[in-house]
Amino acid sequence: MPKTDAFSLRDEGWRQTHLGRLMGHALRRFDARVLQLMAHNLEVPLALSNLAARDQISAAHIHITRHLSLQGDRLTDLAHRAGMSKQAMADLVNQCVAWGLVVRVPDVHDARARRVCFTPVGLAWLQAFREAVEQAETEFRAEVGDEVATVVALGLEAYAGSYVP
Repeated sequence: MPKTDAFSLRDEGWRQTHLGRLMGHALRRFDARVLQLMAHNLEVPLALSNLAARDQISAAHIHITRHLSLQGDRLTDLAHRAGMSKQAMADLVNQCVAWGLVVRVPDVHDARARRVCFTPVGLAWLQAFREAVEQAETEFRAEVGDEVATVVALGLEAYAGSYVP
């Protein structure tokens, strides 16, 4: 058995309750709730609602919703903002093109480049995302209280604001 001077084997609770793990669980719960709300939004096209309801749309697909600007972006810029590889983002964009959320259009500033842009369906999806996030935040506030929710939001904003990928 290896030497355990640094910590006691009996005190393993820290592995399940450290801040990073708790934030990860909270993020997964929040994203799952957002997707659930989007699946039941009457403004979301039925095909997309069905995909979301069957867990075919994941938190990864939300990266496009979170990071794609309204005027559209090059794939490399979108991938960078989402903290993903260009290849992984290309796969997500391909799926979202197939679902009618986005299209690829020529870049007016560079004939060799293409931009990813929301379609009208994608803009409806974006609005549903906004409404779902607002609802999930309201539910979070109701569960933990306004004061705690405000402190959590301020703390996360300060912590994330100092992160440079």
